Amino acid sequence: MIPFSPPYIDEDIISEVTHTLQSGWITTGPKTKMLEDEIAAFCNVQKALAVNSATSAMMLVLHWYGVTRGDEVIVPAYTYCATALAAMHIGAKPVMVDAGSDFNINTQKIKAAITAKTKAIVAVDFGGWPCDYDAINAIVNDAGIRAIFKPAGEQQEKLGRILVMSDAAHAIGTVYNGRPLGRCADITVFSLHAVKNVTSAEGGVIVLNMPAPFNNEAVYKTLRLWSLNGQTKDAFTKSSAGGWEYDIVYPGFKMNMPDVLAAIGLAQFRKYKSALLAERKRVFDYYTRAFKNFAWAICPPFEKAGCSGSWHLYPLRIKGAGEKERNAIIEKIAAHEVAVNVHFKPLPMLSVFKERGYNIEDFPVAYELYCNEISLPVYPQLTDELCETVVKAVAESVTAVLPV
Repeated sequence: MIPFSPPYIDEDIISEVTHTLQSGWITTGPKTKMLEDEIAAFCNVQKALAVNSATSAMMLVLHWYGVTRGDEVIVPAYTYCATALAAMHIGAKPVMVDAGSDFNINTQKIKAAITAKTKAIVAVDFGGWPCDYDAINAIVNDAGIRAIFKPAGEQQEKLGRILVMSDAAHAIGTVYNGRPLGRCADITVFSLHAVKNVTSAEGGVIVLNMPAPFNNEAVYKTLRLWSLNGQTKDAFTKSSAGGWEYDIVYPGFKMNMPDVLAAIGLAQFRKYKSALLAERKRVFDYYTRAFKNFAWAICPPFEKAGCSGSWHLYPLRIKGAGEKERNAIIEKIAAHEVAVNVHFKPLPMLSVFKERGYNIEDFPVAYELYCNEISLPVYPQLTDELCETVVKAVAESVTAVLPV
């Protein structure tokens, strides 16, 4: 059986976790700080904050920016539910925008979705391929768009425009126009969930790139405080001799990442930079070389000068297939003991959003991409021989279902 997305765990990762367990300190402490510092350096920014999930990270950022009930947050219609739920959890309304041909938000349709209630745009880097951040940043800095922005609260007054946040759950290591993701939006959120390129089992990282006059060190301290129930000392600091006394200065959340999980991410991230990302690209490129020879295969359009992805997904589309045929193909692939997936069911097709009036007919490109998409396994443990097994399973299954 070829699984879809097993975590990469080796002896170095096990050793790092064991060291943490033996240290006597397993919740937020030195390993978490080390992970934050390494990811910040990798993204060429000053500060990054590790929390318990990317969903929590997005909620924390939007809350810090003062997004609240009655506000609107623009999100792509083609993404995982967490992008929109993060806005809903703090009372805001997700305003959905259709996809472009690269699976990412169609930047040409963003401006029409902006109203005086819009406080943030959350762009999603689908499969690790970067959105057009230059276009998005040009929109929020447009004089006409800035003129209709109605700031509420200190942070919105200071920025004076719509916040741009990257939901880069898939995209650690992605480069956009020569810049690492983390330097392209005001704030970038990575996921360290179990199926992501770098994992801490569960976790997320907030990468801070707020422009002047913001001080990103100060923003980090605020977000960190709020992620620890608004407590002035974390548990590690409190545990020092005589260091018990603390105060609660904000009604915060419990969103911190513990050291025992940070240790997994830390050891894995060190190999990711030097080897694992390149191995993912090897698998991705193997598929492209193989599938470009089939007339029915639509390979992902992830190619542009100055840009490179994180190769998180290989979203293969099957020309001439609809949902019914695509699902039948997946069943036949499974019979070959190869696990594949679908990314994603567009938000308007999910009950929680349908019940709130969203309609997939308003997002035709998202549906067109979804209905014949099959995500193939991509991870470093896949040898070329296993990749060939995946290719054969897909090709035979397509042939069995579609007239080719």
